Amino acid sequence: MARPLRIQYEGALYHVACCGNERKAIFRDDYDKNVFLKLLDDGLKTYNVILYCYVLMDNHFHLLLETPLANLGKFMRWFNITYTSHYYNRRHKRTGHLYQGRYKSILVEKKSYLHILSRYIHLNPVKTKQEEKLLLLEKVKYLKTYSWSSLLGYIKGSRRSGMIDYARILESYGGDNEKGRKLYWESISNDLSAGIDIKEKIVGGSILGSDTFIKWAKDKFLPLTSREIPAVQRLKKYTTKDKIIDVLCRETKKSFDEIKKERGVIRQIAMDLLYRVGGLSGTEIGKMMGVDYSTVSQGRKRLREKLKDDKRISQIIERVEANMSIIKICPLFL
Repeated sequence: MARPLRIQYEGALYHVACCGNERKAIFRDDYDKNVFLKLLDDGLKTYNVILYCYVLMDNHFHLLLETPLANLGKFMRWFNITYTSHYYNRRHKRTGHLYQGRYKSILVEKKSYLHILSRYIHLNPVKTKQEEKLLLLEKVKYLKTYSWSSLLGYIKGSRRSGMIDYARILESYGGDNEKGRKLYWESISNDLSAGIDIKEKIVGGSILGSDTFIKWAKDKFLPLTSREIPAVQRLKKYTTKDKIIDVLCRETKKSFDEIKKERGVIRQIAMDLLYRVGGLSGTEIGKMMGVDYSTVSQGRKRLREKLKDDKRISQIIERVEANMSIIKICPLFL
């Protein structure tokens, strides 16, 4: 299996997650969790890594980290080996892999997503099948009493931990003070009822940020990648979306706003190109065009039917792809 894309630079922010092999427990009791946090604290100090938040669940964990020294790989290698081989396997008299593959890391744009992603991570304890069935007030109570999360330090000054940097995130909520903690908890409470969408915004399974940030990461780091791993291919596809729109607008002499409002073949062509060439999901395209993802699917299906009888449509698509200098590696429609 190809390894996921890893981009490392000084000051990079990451959402790191690790799941138990076959989704089995990586913590059997509170003692395991306490040792995990002690080793995490040791690693943060040794590798000069900043921790903004964490959540420990029975079979996985989430960390939100910043690496001033561009050393995520070294830090995670030491941390995972120290916990799994040096501690967990010895204590529980076991052998073999504890985690399901390598850890997952998503590069995150600090300016746009640091404070939002912290809330997403802190909501993890109420996202399990069992806790999702709870009523809203029960979820509130559960989060406020969940011990294995950094959330309590964000909402109660008395529960702060020395290994967490609270100030950076609380800046967005009025500061590292009583007001900021109150506003942060209010945001968490709103998320409980309204939800918070992060997964659909992750590009190539490896980057979360604005289009500008994604383009910057692609231009700066992808040329240095030694091999075309799947995450790189997905990211390169995603960053063609602006080019697709630009070429299609020039070809049809319409603005993208005009194309989005149409209900005919040009909008269907845009949907298909963004899906097939741009690498976007139906949900992502739907959000761009102000429609439901099912409309995207139906639009592409109708376009396939029209292609059977209308060569003009094929010619438009071929001209757009030719102007983008795209080498086709798959059939026109899948």
